[in-house]
Amino acid sequence: MKKKVLALIPTRLNSRRLPAKALLMINNLPLVMHVYKRVKLSKKIDDVAICCDDNKIAKVVKKYGGKVIMTSKHHPNGTDRICEGYKKINKKYDLVIDVQGDEPLISPLHIDKVIDCHLKNLKYDIILPNLKVRATNNTNIVKIVSNKKNEVMYISRANIPYEFRAKVTHFKKHLSIVSFKPESLIVFGKSKRSDLEKSEDIELIRALDIGMKIKTINLSGDSFSIDVFEDYTKAQTQIKKDRYLKFYR
Repeated sequence: MKKKVLALIPTRLNSRRLPAKALLMINNLPLVMHVYKRVKLSKKIDDVAICCDDNKIAKVVKKYGGKVIMTSKHHPNGTDRICEGYKKINKKYDLVIDVQGDEPLISPLHIDKVIDCHLKNLKYDIILPNLKVRATNNTNIVKIVSNKKNEVMYISRANIPYEFRAKVTHFKKHLSIVSFKPESLIVFGKSKRSDLEKSEDIELIRALDIGMKIKTINLSGDSFSIDVFEDYTKAQTQIKKDRYLKFYR
């Protein structure tokens, strides 16, 4: 029997570093709708919805044919937002995929690979993909450290592993696609934010704190989030030569 997979895209109007970035126009389409249309290109996703906190976003999404779930303005992060969104859907799914609403160049192939991995490894609560990137001091890039079984040990904005005696040339960059077992997402949403989570501002640290098992898989290619205006400028340039643009529907 085919497994049912739901994708939820969290977004909010008052993003801290770049306000209203969800509605920034890139190649005549709002940023968040690029994410939506790329998720729709996934071969493994059955349903997609954008979880937002403001009617301004909702109206734009509906204008471009997207599905919307209204959520609270008070969520501290995207995972808590999709947890509320999921609880408002009266359907059962085998996996819930969190695709952050600020990565307009996210790859549908990456989404499919994450789903395939999780369906083969259901003992894990969460599957978290990574991209190999050159060592950087950029705190907007979230890094993953994993063991030999590719189980996540820690996630940080700091440079981990730290270069003390051995040269570190690359990091594992946290890619903004997260696959949850639905029951694990609900448990996450009921759990309090941990001190480590608050310090790093990375919500998946909460999952580690409460003992959830997270597996990471390495993917090839590139993707980046729109965190500052320079990222927006970069996306405007790169989208023009993007191979998925012609398949939008």
